[in-house]
Amino acid sequence: MAEPAVQLKRIGVRGVVQGVGFRPFVYRLAHEHKLSGWVLNHSGGVEIEVEGPPSRLEAFVHDLTAQAPPLARIIAVEVSDAPPVGYDCFEIRHSVAQEGRYQLISPDIATCDDCRRELLDPDDRRYRYPFTNCTNCGPRFTIIRDIPYDRPLTTMQPFPMCPDCQREYDDPLDRRFHAQPNACPVCGPHVWLEGVSASQTLAERDAAMRATAQMLLEGKVVALKGLGGFHLACDATSAAAVGTLRQRKGRPAKPLAVMMTDMEMVRRHCHVRPEEEGLLLSQQCPIVLLPWRDDSTIVPAVAPQNLYLGVMLPYTPLHHILLRDVGRPLVMTSGNISEEPIAQSNEEARQRLGHLADAFLMHNREIYARYDDSVWFVPASVAGGPMPESPALHSPQPIRRSRGYAPFPIRLPFPVEQVLAVGAELKNTFCLTRDDFAFLSQHIGDMENLETLEHLETSIELFKHLFRLEPGVIAHDLHPDYFSTKYANEQMGKSDKWANRQIGKSQSTTYQSTNLPITKIPIQHHEAHVAACLADNAWTIEDGPVIGVVWDGTGYGLDGHIWGGEFLVGDYRGFGRAAHLEYLPLPGGDAAVRNPWRLALGYHYALTGQRLALPGVSDSEAQIVCQQIERRINTPLTSAAGRLFDAVSALLGVRSQVTYEGQAAIELEMLATRWASTGGAGGEGRTYPFDLERQDETTVIRLRALWEAIQADQAAGVSAAEVGWRFHDSLAALLTAVCQRIAAETGLRTVALSGGCFQNRLLLSLAVPRLEEAGFRVLLHRQVPCNDGGLSLGQAVLADFARQKDEQA
Repeated sequence: MAEPAVQLKRIGVRGVVQGVGFRPFVYRLAHEHKLSGWVLNHSGGVEIEVEGPPSRLEAFVHDLTAQAPPLARIIAVEVSDAPPVGYDCFEIRHSVAQEGRYQLISPDIATCDDCRRELLDPDDRRYRYPFTNCTNCGPRFTIIRDIPYDRPLTTMQPFPMCPDCQREYDDPLDRRFHAQPNACPVCGPHVWLEGVSASQTLAERDAAMRATAQMLLEGKVVALKGLGGFHLACDATSAAAVGTLRQRKGRPAKPLAVMMTDMEMVRRHCHVRPEEEGLLLSQQCPIVLLPWRDDSTIVPAVAPQNLYLGVMLPYTPLHHILLRDVGRPLVMTSGNISEEPIAQSNEEARQRLGHLADAFLMHNREIYARYDDSVWFVPASVAGGPMPESPALHSPQPIRRSRGYAPFPIRLPFPVEQVLAVGAELKNTFCLTRDDFAFLSQHIGDMENLETLEHLETSIELFKHLFRLEPGVIAHDLHPDYFSTKYANEQMGKSDKWANRQIGKSQSTTYQSTNLPITKIPIQHHEAHVAACLADNAWTIEDGPVIGVVWDGTGYGLDGHIWGGEFLVGDYRGFGRAAHLEYLPLPGGDAAVRNPWRLALGYHYALTGQRLALPGVSDSEAQIVCQQIERRINTPLTSAAGRLFDAVSALLGVRSQVTYEGQAAIELEMLATRWASTGGAGGEGRTYPFDLERQDETTVIRLRALWEAIQADQAAGVSAAEVGWRFHDSLAALLTAVCQRIAAETGLRTVALSGGCFQNRLLLSLAVPRLEEAGFRVLLHRQVPCNDGGLSLGQAVLADFARQKDEQA
């Protein structure tokens, strides 16, 4: 039978296929292959009917994925046959809303090369226009109110296009075809420079850009409205400007991010490896932590006692204009008071940032979703040291996943039900799941105030609306006092029908709402960390259980103590605690976290029975700490590796008080790294001893020998830098030895590393090669942070497996 001359294909495309030029791409592709039919957006993706000879249809379907636009991320293409209709042309049809359907939404994307050329071309009509964009770049997530992604459903709705912009928007062959934020100086948003008193306007439009640059050159602090909120900017080469910003913001030492004009400027201030350059130039354009050059003119106060500088390139037209006008690196830090969410609206900025800035560079395009900058690093890029050979260390890792990445989901290797996981306390994110997607939110922040809780609540509602989600499970941390846990409890309190039941080791609570039952499942902190690392690596149940090593600063343990130096064995179905650092006192609780000298005194007293004399600590203070331990007054026990780093840092005189999380450990790492980079590291027998003690089914890692060996080196006059390096190397040896012991008992040869301590490049560069040499496969985080910013992913997956187990029981 002869092949039909004409066939019709119905094609459904899912993924990020709206707002990325996909329909005009399909239109051009159909014309190239001389096919007829139509393409449209709907609430679930893109739908195509295409008609023509079979050979051309086959080529069209192939090219649909092979030649897709650069910003498109195709998840699935479904093709079916249908009777020919007899279309006489190919057209782009209007979008169709479909009840209950959802689509993936593109993150905001950095300015593309084409738009940048127009922006800097004096003969172009968009010359120096701060809102230049096209289908290949510009705002997406921060301006979307609803789907499908069309201009009336974005914050660009108040700006009718001028005839020139409308022609571009309507032309399927133009790169601005259906670019929803399309605008120009005639019809689009505009900027103005505003003083902090009485909101007076100092300059408008391009004059405002030039005046802002002049203020920055004069050492002023300016609040800039960007994509997802406000930045506070100042001259990074001016000690006075940076000092003023730090004093006003109440941020005395935590590193500040810096924006630089281009790669040439970056290389003048930092060492850059190819993997790092790739991140800087990517369409996501995150902050990248780079080894800082000693001859950089950026003042040390930008990142005190730190070998790494957080660097990003301009990612909006506004930034490109400003950086070129200033010609210097600019501090570009979140527009907030420390620990509060980034300021979002003009009015909010006036209220919250008026005492921090000398002026505001405002604009009138509304920001619908707050969006902090993302932060990444390449573990192998150790300041001043050789590049480790381990391939695992050459892949970038996120420290904060936000702008440019969220809300694009993590693809799971298995289907899941609709779950909401609300994270923990610090660096918080939430996660919503459905099908095989995990929608990890943008960075929410530290859940220490009502403003951040409101940010969490608002963002959850936005995600639920955009992705048409009504989760039947809420997962949260075991800690009863976290704001996120309280939020989960409040959701349960919205119904008067309650039922309790046991799921595994956790008590879950279920209520029946008017729509569907909601189950609340607490998830142990460190089990969630391991699960997040496994999901990050697309690990399946069939891949088998792993050894999960979770080292961080705090996490509520199943025995009521504070965990954080954990070796777990298991998979998504459950974990057992195979080993941990021994419990040591945390005298004063949070006071010890803020004052590591308390940890040093407490650890020494608990390990040796003796009081420790520390410079700067009076006898009466030392006596109080010892009495707290003896009488068990506000002295919880902790196994946290993060607290061990802090205690050693204080013991060595590196940092006895901190003003930001992890400061003591970070400064110890920097000191040790600098010592190693000068050629100090090497030789045999350099690790400190430790003891492994069996208690029931668990191995306890005893630290007295390690602690006393450190003190012996101190007494012998060994520098704090060298002791710090030996301490890091000893922990790498300890980690490997414990994994070998667990492997001998279980036969497991895969190790998943998670927790904030594994942001420490020196520790990673020492531990990962050791593990690999011992025959282990090492899993590191690749898509979500190893810190608590990735925790909600693990919570969501574990909660869904707990739900399945309960339903099968």
